[in-house]
Amino acid sequence: MDAREAARLLKGVRAAALAGDRLPVAPRPEIAESWRRMMAGGVHPDRDARSRLLSAAETEERRQVSPLREILPVLREGLLPELDEALHIMVVADADGRLLWREGHSSILRRADRLGFAVGADWAEAVVGTNGVGTSLVTRRPVQVFSAEHFVSSHHDWTCAGAPVRDPRDGRLLGVVDVSGPLATMHPATLAWVTSVARLAERELRIRHLESLERLRTVAAPLLARLPGRAVAVDPQGWTAAATGLAPADRIPLPKGFGPGRVWVPQLGHCAVEPLPGGWLLRIEESRAGSGAASRVVLDLSRAGSWSATVYGAAGSWSLELSPRHAELLFLLAESPRGRSAAELAAELFGDASRTVTVRAEMSRVRRNLAGVLAHRPYRFAQDVEVELIRPAVPAQLLPHSTAPAVVRARLGRDGWLGAPRGHVIP
Repeated sequence: MDAREAARLLKGVRAAALAGDRLPVAPRPEIAESWRRMMAGGVHPDRDARSRLLSAAETEERRQVSPLREILPVLREGLLPELDEALHIMVVADADGRLLWREGHSSILRRADRLGFAVGADWAEAVVGTNGVGTSLVTRRPVQVFSAEHFVSSHHDWTCAGAPVRDPRDGRLLGVVDVSGPLATMHPATLAWVTSVARLAERELRIRHLESLERLRTVAAPLLARLPGRAVAVDPQGWTAAATGLAPADRIPLPKGFGPGRVWVPQLGHCAVEPLPGGWLLRIEESRAGSGAASRVVLDLSRAGSWSATVYGAAGSWSLELSPRHAELLFLLAESPRGRSAAELAAELFGDASRTVTVRAEMSRVRRNLAGVLAHRPYRFAQDVEVELIRPAVPAQLLPHSTAPAVVRARLGRDGWLGAPRGHVIP
């Protein structure tokens, strides 16, 4: 479809959605979900709201601590040579939606400035509405937003394609890389291009992680060879570099606030923890190994993008940060005390009961991190474990990235539209 014709059609769709009228065509699912969030959150569709720009010093401070700084050369090499600098800009934002880097021709940068698309600006979805940076952060998926798919009307002459970048060590969302430009620059292949470059950047982070593990292994291996009993060397994220006296797991969940001293570690029990260059040495106390069975789990889904499971037992407590997929799975299990089969979980996650292989693989990963807490056949929380589920105060903010049918139903409730002004209906 011609870009201008498509823009006119989308403006009609948006106007009908805001008025509660019958839509000429349905918006794409990810756009419809974002518009729901904007209405529930009170974002004004025709008012360009902006937050305070970070100062130069604040921006530089964020740049220095961001892992995205390490992969800027990869992003530049993958995008800038093919970027028409007179028409597009490349933007890199952190996990809060703050724009930290921006490159492009001065003429297009000036046009971006008029939109508030400047270094230090906050482009979180809840601030500026549906957009390639903020919506990608919420959904944890690549997103292209064209013309009137932007919720705020002042952005309708713009198009953008953003892809999230994750830390391969722990799955943490680091930020978004985005290519944006005026309406006429839209091309359907842009999103695939930006996504491919984001994956290359994650691969570079993975290579650097493997190199750091090898350095830790070089330090730890001679030390472990001289130690009696069982011990393991891990990096700060719990990835195993070397072990003695036990079969090493790929990764060991470390409690929050982990540090030197006597610490109870899931899967290992009580350990004497000592610092190593680039990691930790965990010496397992044999008399205490395996103690501390779990009795209670608190599943906290109250804060978007920061989900956790905290496990309590006789030996203490520890917390595990959850990936978006694992947060979805644990929510479904918390809502189903009797448990669910792989086919039932697949239907609730994907709307397709045949995708059992994917479900079993994900459940295997989450059970490795929550040993003794989860059971299977069917999948469920262990019978003797008390489960507490903490939901967001606003139901529409429950796992906002998720398109799983069960989660969408939980967000919408019986009326199909939680938090929306009366008359505002998006299918």
